Amino acid sequence: MIDLHNTDWSGASVKIKDAASLTPYEYGVEYGSPARGLWNIVHTGMLLPESHQIFVCAQGCLRGVVLTAAEMGAQDRFSTIAVCENNVLDGDMEALIIDGVTDVLRKLPKLPKAVLVFTSCVHHFMGCDLDYVYAKLRERFPQLFFTDCYMYPIMRKTKTPPDPMVRMRLYSFLTRQNICDEKCVNIIGNNYPTEDSADFVRMLRGAGFELRDITRCRSFREYQRMAHSRLNIAYMPPAIPAVRDLKERAAIDYLYLPLSYDYKEIRENLERLADCLDIPMIDTALLEAEAERAVSTAARLLGETPVTIDYTATPRPLGLAELLLEHGVRVRTVYADVFIPEERPVFERLRERYPELELCATVHPKMVLRAGGARAAAAEAGGEPEKVVAIGQKAAYFCDTPYFVNMLEGGGFWGFDGIVHLAEAVCDAVINEKDTKKIIQIKGWGCCC
Repeated sequence: MIDLHNTDWSGASVKIKDAASLTPYEYGVEYGSPARGLWNIVHTGMLLPESHQIFVCAQGCLRGVVLTAAEMGAQDRFSTIAVCENNVLDGDMEALIIDGVTDVLRKLPKLPKAVLVFTSCVHHFMGCDLDYVYAKLRERFPQLFFTDCYMYPIMRKTKTPPDPMVRMRLYSFLTRQNICDEKCVNIIGNNYPTEDSADFVRMLRGAGFELRDITRCRSFREYQRMAHSRLNIAYMPPAIPAVRDLKERAAIDYLYLPLSYDYKEIRENLERLADCLDIPMIDTALLEAEAERAVSTAARLLGETPVTIDYTATPRPLGLAELLLEHGVRVRTVYADVFIPEERPVFERLRERYPELELCATVHPKMVLRAGGARAAAAEAGGEPEKVVAIGQKAAYFCDTPYFVNMLEGGGFWGFDGIVHLAEAVCDAVINEKDTKKIIQIKGWGCCC
């Protein structure tokens, strides 16, 4: 039996007081936990209505994306082209893509409106002329929209990893328009629809604005209407490349209103939106009071129960930890492999005020020892495992707890209203057990496709 208390966690875990930077762990061989709720590029690509995805890569690499499409029941919107050894030796990569995509499209019962072509590592290693490829495809199918997407793992360590890249390419069919819908605003770059009760949504609708979002589009024509909107709003970090690209290509200005758990920052974001569109400011005093009530209620219900948080639940796990700690919640561990620069101020505050907060990696090889260890040790000793409430699937997995908030990417919550929803979800998690193993093995949790 592994003794978790005496295990050497160096490189995988550190007290925040000892963390030297926002990347406090060792990196090398990586461990992949079975918490699979996060969306991948296939799930995100399926958000584009009336589109078809074509993946071009080696058969071994195709297994994962094929299974994703099958799990979603979206095989009719998904095709593959296998790259074989002879294609590499003969140097006919361009012809393989052009002829393969042509064959796929001509065999479909009905042509899609748009095609997402995913090329892979081998095309870039060999210097495949993708500009020529897409020019020929557009020449053969002038009625279709094509865009370049990438299944290129090396991009994980670049400024635009595959996830932000595919979110950006989703909007590549929106181009500059002469007509602007002055009372329309887009929400850009989310996998999940934003809750109608979110602070900025209520403020915009109260001022007579229509909100457009790819997560709610049901036709390609409806999606194209987003090109006429006056402003783009992004609040998830992976959406930033998309709004910047749209400003450059389609001349649609944007506001980045980051998901936050800091009351002051939430107020400032709402004020920026009101000033930008010249609309009345929502009453934040009432919203803040409601958020305070909800968090205080959750804190009382938790009592001495420890809480853990992971980065899959929110891009700002340290900000959420600070909110809960400031209300007396026993936040024990934050699971994240890196913290975004936006979290630098709260990182410094937590180092000073809560120095014993544990930061823990999720991909370090030692983490394979943590999952289930506490429960197994308790069972061997003839006792009950400690009750822990987790926020996020990975935190639930590593703590081996049935008491968790099943939330990914912020859950579509934003602002004071988002804090209320989260606090209510924590209260539910304290009381009601979930089947953790069954839930976290579902890939792309909540993907409506």
